[in-house]
Amino acid sequence: MSDTDVASWAALLRVHAALVPRIDRELQAACGLPLTWYDVLLELNSAAGRRLSMSELGDVAVVSRTRASRVVDQLAEAGLVARETNPEDRRSAYATITEAGRARLRAAAPVYLASIRRHFTSRMTAAESATVAAALEKVLP
Repeated sequence: MSDTDVASWAALLRVHAALVPRIDRELQAACGLPLTWYDVLLELNSAAGRRLSMSELGDVAVVSRTRASRVVDQLAEAGLVARETNPEDRRSAYATITEAGRARLRAAAPVYLASIRRHFTSRMTAAESATVAAALEKVLP
C-alpha cells in the first residue's frame, strides 16, 4: 500500500468526522431534524412507492440496520413515517414516509444542500467535485 493510498483513506475519514457533525448541528438548529432522520426520510421519499422494507432501508441508509430500525421508531413517533406490516410476511415491516415527513424533508432540503455547499463543494472546483464523486462511486459495490 502506498503513502498516497493511506493519505486518501485518512483524508476521507477526517472529512467525514468533521463534516457530519457540522451538517447534523445545522439541520437540527434550523429544522429540528437530526441528520440520521433526514437520511432515512430522503431514502424513503426516493423509493418506489415511498416505502422500503426495514432490510432495504438498512441497505441504503447511511445508518446501520439496527440504527435504522430505531430511527424509524423515532420518526414514527414524530408522525413522519408509518410502519406497515408486510402482508406477505407478518414478521417483517415496511417504513413509509408520511405527508408530514415529506413536508419536513422539503423544508430541510435547502438547509442540507446549503450546508453541503458551504462545508464541502465550495472548497473544490466543479472538476474536483466530479472527480471525487466518480472516485468514491468506484469504491461502492
